[in-house]
Amino acid sequence: MDIFIPYLFLFLLLPFSLYLILFFHKEDSDDPKNLPPGTNGWPILGENVNLGLLGLSKFIRGRMEKYSPDVFRTSLLGEKVAVFCGAQGNKIIFTNDGKLVTPWLPLSLKKVLVPDLDDSSSYKEGFDVFNKFKYDTLKPEALRQYIPVMDAMARVHLRDDGWKPHFAVKVQPLINKYTFELSCRLFFNVTDPEKLQTLSGPFGPMRNGLMSLPIDLPWTAFGRGLKAGNIVRAEMTKIVEARREEMMRKGRGEDRDMLSKMLEVKDEEGKFISVKKIVNLFVGLLVASFDSTASATNAMVFYLAEYPHVYEEVLKEQMAIAKSKAPGENLTWEDVDKMKYSWNVAREVLRLVPTTPGTFKEAMTDISFAGFTIPKGMKTFWTPHSSHLNPEYFPEPEKFDPSRFEGSGPAPYTYVPFGGGARMCPGRVYAKLAILVLMHNLVTKFRFKKVIPHEKMVVEFSASPSHGLHLHLYPH
Repeated sequence: MDIFIPYLFLFLLLPFSLYLILFFHKEDSDDPKNLPPGTNGWPILGENVNLGLLGLSKFIRGRMEKYSPDVFRTSLLGEKVAVFCGAQGNKIIFTNDGKLVTPWLPLSLKKVLVPDLDDSSSYKEGFDVFNKFKYDTLKPEALRQYIPVMDAMARVHLRDDGWKPHFAVKVQPLINKYTFELSCRLFFNVTDPEKLQTLSGPFGPMRNGLMSLPIDLPWTAFGRGLKAGNIVRAEMTKIVEARREEMMRKGRGEDRDMLSKMLEVKDEEGKFISVKKIVNLFVGLLVASFDSTASATNAMVFYLAEYPHVYEEVLKEQMAIAKSKAPGENLTWEDVDKMKYSWNVAREVLRLVPTTPGTFKEAMTDISFAGFTIPKGMKTFWTPHSSHLNPEYFPEPEKFDPSRFEGSGPAPYTYVPFGGGARMCPGRVYAKLAILVLMHNLVTKFRFKKVIPHEKMVVEFSASPSHGLHLHLYPH
């Protein structure tokens, strides 16, 4: 009897195979002739498997070579997507927000992060609320006050949180812990270890579910992300409600963090913003600040360990700043402004391993680009991976060379680690300050050497060291 089992399996598989053939044939025949070249991949799965196997950078560059260097078609996260590439692709997206394209969130990101954001009007309302908030709290002038806090926290972190000299230290979890706790301190003044643990525990699964195939099963990244997102929002709701109650009893305090400022924002009708909207905003801020800052800082340390001559130049610059300070005196905005070479190093890091995958949008009308038509309603995607390693823009693109950013720097729309246009990442200054302040403290305290010489930076949706970045630490 067992001899018939393989044939039975093939017989059962036949209808599914026929379905796939018909699916692809129907899909191609229904598509307009002028769509960008590409493939929608497998039914339901799209090209998510290929993306997961290759990583975002190789996936993007491989399809640019195969289909078109300007725009190609794919299917990601359950949607057909036109990926705009290169400087001209970046430009058309950045300069036509609200004209040709409008913000759009993949279902997985929307359901995990802001599940009540169920239509375009509420999405626009959420952006309007955020815009009122960001200009007051994330502009450089407002962030100046946080530099001493960042500096003090970095010192305590390097002293108490596992940075042991003369030992092999796994750096990635230490940097991740610091950047998460820094965001919690500056955004809503949470410093209690128990509360931090309550937030950080489900935070990882929630992040993993954001850019996943939206299949709601308990064992999928999306299913786990939904559950974790509910926990994070419930904890954040407690924090926001407690702060609002405290402000009603005690009034406006002197030490006003970002949450305190947000609680004072009013909508067009003169009403205070609801707790739910504030929670959605701050969960989004927490994810964005953590991903960009942690990923960039891990990559910065990786490349400083990889290139000792670069480390020496950074050390020289940072030691000069350290020697200009009195013992125990905190860094200031003026000190960070002197970190010219260090910031060029960070910018080169962000070129090689961007911390953001890019942004999805939706075509508001038919878009003509590079000889192709992206129809109204189709989802679009821009990504820094389409231009950052292009030899046309960056000669010897694989070479680590901070001098690229001296003088006028790269041509417009070629270097886009924080996006561009009206919706350029509002947290870019925060990320810069957090990276440079920790770097100042780290290099002035330690020299370091990679334990795993051939460890690489891996770029999936964000960048991370392949083995967690093990370093030997040597005190000065």
